[in-house]
Amino acid sequence: MKNYYVTLLMLVTLTVSAQTTRKYSNEFMNIGVDAAALGMSNAVVSQTADVNSGYWNPAGLVHIEDNQLALMHSSYFANIANYNYIAYALPIDNKSAMGISLIRFGVDDILDTTQLIDDQGNINYDRISTFSTADYGLTFSYARKLPLDGFNYGVNAKIIRRIIGDFASSWGFGFDAGIQFEGKNNWKFGLMARDITTTFNAWSIDEEKFEAISGAVDGENQELPETTEITIPKLQIGMSKKWLFNYDYSLLAAANLNMRFAENNDIISTSFASINPALGFEFGYTDLVFLRGGVGNFQNELQIDNSEQVTFQPNFGVGFKYKGIAIDYAFTDIGDQSAALYSNVFSLKIDFSVFR
Repeated sequence: MKNYYVTLLMLVTLTVSAQTTRKYSNEFMNIGVDAAALGMSNAVVSQTADVNSGYWNPAGLVHIEDNQLALMHSSYFANIANYNYIAYALPIDNKSAMGISLIRFGVDDILDTTQLIDDQGNINYDRISTFSTADYGLTFSYARKLPLDGFNYGVNAKIIRRIIGDFASSWGFGFDAGIQFEGKNNWKFGLMARDITTTFNAWSIDEEKFEAISGAVDGENQELPETTEITIPKLQIGMSKKWLFNYDYSLLAAANLNMRFAENNDIISTSFASINPALGFEFGYTDLVFLRGGVGNFQNELQIDNSEQVTFQPNFGVGFKYKGIAIDYAFTDIGDQSAALYSNVFSLKIDFSVFR
């Protein structure tokens, strides 16, 4: 019971500092993992129950019965940017579990033309080099069943590493906390609080390289940017229910409310918080083949005539699972109904029970 109150106390800190920090930071950590979840528009906070729970809601890790490994790859911006994810989780005992995951979002082989023109004003293509910009998120997860029947909790400790060639780099750290509750008749509820203490990033900038770049054009010198970032808390509330038909067929329906403590273009937006709903479903046959769909990312987009139009992001996915090996695919933003770019996402999940 003591752990339960400690977790609730951590969730209360969501509102602290929300009005004095920037709206967006470390956004690569919000893209999402697992093609099965992305196919359902990320509406999985209440029912996630495998190795990917370390990302969506660490409380779900208590449901794994053996070691699990997950891999995912997706590309964005016409394959310019690559998003890769690997995770591993294992049960500690019949009441607790732990996991570790790594996310990399990067753009490689970027042309560095800052030295293209030499001191005499001559263009020299031999002076062009390449560099990479990459964001890394390393997460350690722990989950445990609470003494209250049906309740589980989980916590994440995150280390953030961001690199922009030789120009700048940063280290950051933060924490997440989540709760799940399984009620009667297959109803499930979940709450995931991200960056509950705010996530802090400290940047180190090569001032000599910055001077060379910012002074390249007369009259356009720039000031050295701030070297600290703070990511504001976010809250996700979810609920789901699963129905079984004739033993062979199943239908899972889920809904999420995604809340940021900042005013933005979400469909529900106030000066205190903005809320964005997400809906998803999964139709399964004999726990072997799955068809998924969902809609989310509802935005009030400003049009050229200053009117507002509601846009949304539909997603679609399919999956196949056999003897502990699951292969999933998701196609995001069907029909280009939102400002988000579509992507083809593939993921693999292996339950080590298949080898026993």
